[in-house]
Amino acid sequence: MHSRLRGPGGRPLRVAHLTTVDMSLQLLLATELKVDLEAGFETYGISAPGPYVERLTAIGVRHEPLHALTRAWRPRADAAAGRELLAVLRRIRPDVLHTHNPKTGVLGRILGRAAGVPVVVNTCHGLWAQAHDPLAKRAFVLGAEAFAARFSHAELYQNGEDRQTLSRAVPAGRSRVVGNGVDLTRFETAPSLRARLRAELGLSEDELLVGGVGRRVAEKGIREYAETARALAGKARFVWIGPDDPDKPDALREAERGVEFLGSRDDMPAVYAALDVFVLPSYREGFSRSAMEAAASGLPMVLSDIRGCREIGSHGEHLLLTPPGDARALTTALDRLLTEPALREQLGAAARRRALEQFDQRAVARVSLETYAAVARARGLPWTFD
Repeated sequence: MHSRLRGPGGRPLRVAHLTTVDMSLQLLLATELKVDLEAGFETYGISAPGPYVERLTAIGVRHEPLHALTRAWRPRADAAAGRELLAVLRRIRPDVLHTHNPKTGVLGRILGRAAGVPVVVNTCHGLWAQAHDPLAKRAFVLGAEAFAARFSHAELYQNGEDRQTLSRAVPAGRSRVVGNGVDLTRFETAPSLRARLRAELGLSEDELLVGGVGRRVAEKGIREYAETARALAGKARFVWIGPDDPDKPDALREAERGVEFLGSRDDMPAVYAALDVFVLPSYREGFSRSAMEAAASGLPMVLSDIRGCREIGSHGEHLLLTPPGDARALTTALDRLLTEPALREQLGAAARRRALEQFDQRAVARVSLETYAAVARARGLPWTFD
């Protein structure tokens, strides 16, 4: 979109992005926030406060804290967080409220409309229920999403399967599949980057390093990954990078034998450069960011055969897919990559080409801007386009 959006009288529009934690604002939405700032918007991030707030404010985002907000569903805390959110929305009076994450997507859409926000848009980063989940959970998740979607003006989906799942509740005219993306300029491989982490781990040049990236929770398939690591011990070193997530019921607090946990890191381009193979045996993904980053880094990958990973590429062409929860299949696929260097090179190069063609986060951010403008026009809002 080439024209610049302005509010009534030509004033800058106020756009607020709502997530559960500040980590999501920084790690998932930083590029989108930068595009909003470049478009001349007064850009707000609303979330529970945390260690990423300083980075957000450094790029010009105004952070509004919700102190009662947690990732887990807790009725009393959620009610308090809802009151905080309503107060923030009435004070900053955004022209656009863009909601993200499961819980804040539900709360934000409903309370955004209650606060009279002119444009409420939600991005579904992956439905938080799978076909194998208990019926009660699936009914709750789909019911909550269908209900909350009635309060938004537009629904954006990172994958087509989620859009199809909710197609009865969300009219096609209010929904769009936007995909997902990363900052491609960050993940260009270089020998100096590769050497940094490998030296830290004491790896020799010919030793293979396998790694996964994500929160330290069971749904990321870490237990299956550890089982695979033990089965393939001696063929590679196996690491996992990502933060603990103690609020989640499936948080992993004990060590998993065979895998070295490196915690959160700020040097992710160097991490990907150091790896020889990337693995993500997750049970649920909206559209895996870490896999996109690995693809942009030219890494061969083994991913779960689930929505949100299938969008990264085709089995045998860009990557290998294995059934979630199947440690034996994961072991077979990973063993193949460890023992076939030509296949590693082939898949890594194909993944890099696909990332450059498909995974530009700035293109996704531009779709958000187009969506705001389309809703404003449809609602007859007194915005200007210069």
